[in-house]
Amino acid sequence: MYTQYYKVWSSCLQRDMEFKVYGHAGKPCLVLPSQNGKYFDYENFGMIEPYVSRIEAGQLQLFSIDSLDGETWDSSDWNMGHRMYMHEQWMHYIMDEVYPMMMDINGSGMKAMVTGCSMGAFHAANVYFRRPDLFDYLLAQSGVYDTRYLIGDYMDANTYNNSPYDYLKNLPSDHYYMDLYRQNKAIIVVGQGQWDEECLASTRSLDALLSDKGIPVWVDYWGYDVYHDWPWWKEELYYFLDQLF
Repeated sequence: MYTQYYKVWSSCLQRDMEFKVYGHAGKPCLVLPSQNGKYFDYENFGMIEPYVSRIEAGQLQLFSIDSLDGETWDSSDWNMGHRMYMHEQWMHYIMDEVYPMMMDINGSGMKAMVTGCSMGAFHAANVYFRRPDLFDYLLAQSGVYDTRYLIGDYMDANTYNNSPYDYLKNLPSDHYYMDLYRQNKAIIVVGQGQWDEECLASTRSLDALLSDKGIPVWVDYWGYDVYHDWPWWKEELYYFLDQLF
């Protein structure tokens, strides 16, 4: 499999940021890491394997990046405003720096898919719902979608803009994003087993909201034996990639 490693200065974050590309062509797919994750975690936990045939056939090209969770959602810094500001800067890094690099490297002109597991699912859903003009496929596995699950009741503008449950609740029915959501493909999946309790509750709340707003998303609930960990996310990936491609 053709791979490329990059280390590029980020003006948004004022540091070098690393990412890895898997494949030579096809639909670009942004992989967002789990809690405090690095660009190599997805590969190290065996999650590239379900994609291999599609990558080698030139159907998909993955771009795996680093998180900033240790300075944002998972930081011990008392200054919540700064933490949420840094997360918003990471979002600008994705939209304003990573996405253009993806488009340049990929060269197909296609919009991108976005995916992630656990905290990565939260990030992926947030990226998708905020920018359906850039990302037209979503696969989110075992995430929470309301920032209260992450940092409690703290809310400022940056927090609100990164809490899908909150900003979707207030999205006007005539917003132009609604047409994009209807054209796109989105899957949110969660297990009902060990360690997925909060993800299940959050997913059910988002599911009800999406249904009420008329935003089409396939929300799939797996069994009571399906726990919050990589082996099940890998199994889910095999299944859902067959539905998407």
